[in-house]
Amino acid sequence: MFSYLFIFINKWFSKITRLKQLVGPHWPNSGQGSVPKSTLAVKRQQHVCPAPVSMELEPSPPGLEAEYRAIFTSDSLVFLQELVSTFDGEVDKILRLRISRKTQLDLSGDLPGFCIDTASVRNDPTWRVRPVPQRLQRRHVDVGDLAPCDTERFLQALNSPAQGLQVDFDDGNCPTYPNQIKGIHNVYRAVHNQFPNAPQISQAPVLMLRPRAWNMVEHNMMVQGKETPGPLFDFGLLMFHCAKVLFHSQSGPFFYLSKVESYLEARLWNNIFLWTEQKLGLPVGSIKATVLIENVLSAFEMEEILYELRDHSAGLNCGIWDYSASFVNKLGHREAFLLPDRSKYVNMQKLFLRSYMDLLVQTCHRRGALATGGMAALLLPGDRDSAPYREALASVTRLKLLEIKAGVDGFMVYDLGLIEPMQNLFQLHTRHDNQMHQLRDDLTVSPGDLLSMPVGGVTLDGLKYNIAVGIQFIDAWLTGKGHFFYRGQVEDSATAEISRSQVWQWIRHRTELEDDGRAVTRRLVTELTRDVTRELREALRCRTVREEQRLTTATTMFLEVVSKRDFPEFITTYLNQDHTFLSSQDSGHEGGSTGKMPRPKL
Repeated sequence: MFSYLFIFINKWFSKITRLKQLVGPHWPNSGQGSVPKSTLAVKRQQHVCPAPVSMELEPSPPGLEAEYRAIFTSDSLVFLQELVSTFDGEVDKILRLRISRKTQLDLSGDLPGFCIDTASVRNDPTWRVRPVPQRLQRRHVDVGDLAPCDTERFLQALNSPAQGLQVDFDDGNCPTYPNQIKGIHNVYRAVHNQFPNAPQISQAPVLMLRPRAWNMVEHNMMVQGKETPGPLFDFGLLMFHCAKVLFHSQSGPFFYLSKVESYLEARLWNNIFLWTEQKLGLPVGSIKATVLIENVLSAFEMEEILYELRDHSAGLNCGIWDYSASFVNKLGHREAFLLPDRSKYVNMQKLFLRSYMDLLVQTCHRRGALATGGMAALLLPGDRDSAPYREALASVTRLKLLEIKAGVDGFMVYDLGLIEPMQNLFQLHTRHDNQMHQLRDDLTVSPGDLLSMPVGGVTLDGLKYNIAVGIQFIDAWLTGKGHFFYRGQVEDSATAEISRSQVWQWIRHRTELEDDGRAVTRRLVTELTRDVTRELREALRCRTVREEQRLTTATTMFLEVVSKRDFPEFITTYLNQDHTFLSSQDSGHEGGSTGKMPRPKL
């Protein structure tokens, strides 16, 4: 049984010190003991009419009591409660607008396009975003998928020659309660120079903090009887504990914003930034954010997104797999938008992806913003003198050189060994800190270019590869990990999204295999999944009953998600709301001491 911390606070109290006096020693503070199980209440002053606002917070996971006390202080909880209660209704609105927009596309049969109502923003040549701080001017190579709960890799990245770190609470992270607490606390330690073997924060690679996307919720905190939006939980705690130190050291606060689908969502983030800056006493524009354009709908609103965030923009980012998966999400039931085998026919040289990158670079540089590319997922073999090492490095070099020539100002790598070779590549082919001087005025991108599906079919190997990635991603989540390694590269939620999306779409349209003409059906996918699971069992070296059961559970959940009548919008949302994943958290990520995994719904 969980015990709960009930905090009833009056949102009209103007001073936190007064709140502390009323509550006394029961608030969780660093340096005090464990959180009491009793209900805490702050009585309203007689002249205040509104009812108190309630917050419920789960107690600390075992072994993280000190980290829990450090980040969940009385002041931080007051700040977080005010942040969530102020913007929770707006979060609900933008999520409902997503549903409404998708329904409108489905019912009308219309295609996405540039919005007529915002043409004045696109046609006005005069506006620019605020100049970015000096530390963001030259950021050729960031480390991506850096889950901060992994202390060892986080420290390695802090000591690396990278110019930036994507501190990832989203795609590369599994948002268990222990992971969020440990990750936020590790950022706190880095910012406050508490790691003995890490550089001072002003000398370390710049931290680009990436909270969860709007589709994710934090189950372990409730405000006003509702689970807390995941991004507000992450952003609020990171800002409260780190923003002032980052600002005064000229090192932030800087953010990546995931899965923004419209300029209205960018407007919401801008309002959150303004509110937070006012609350924390920071100048307007202190917060800078790079928006990841990961959705086909947001590709038509890039200028509007920059405009809404013009005081807070650090630019836009493009990546291949979440963006490609969004075509299945928004248009996948239409046969005209059948996406072929990604392993063979989908890459950044295809018209729809090349146009997307070209338009992003043109839009950013036209408005004085930085344009960044995606992450190189390839892992370098250990032996630098080997042929496989040279082949892997040549492959990454060829793909990233295309991005440099397209005009990007930087991109990400996962393997720390790729940092220096890619920095050298930038220096060889560019002469400045960034490429904002490349305006790409000669370029014209039409809606047809952005919506042009590549020609190609489906291969048996491609189908089995997608199945394997989808199963392993779920298996990783059931162990509390947000990414894994397969066939020489890192896989995260972005590749899991495109993998399960393609399998769902190929079943829906009964797409024929190039190899033998068989139609992709649920029965065929089920049969192939058995084969893939057998291969994975050997490759993953499942030695215990628990590991066997976990892989079986992941397989069953994968078949469940690709067989749904209606396409689940995000695999992360689907898993984060599923009782199987939630139960795996309760039992220590891996099925508890009994060795039994909870049964999936299917």
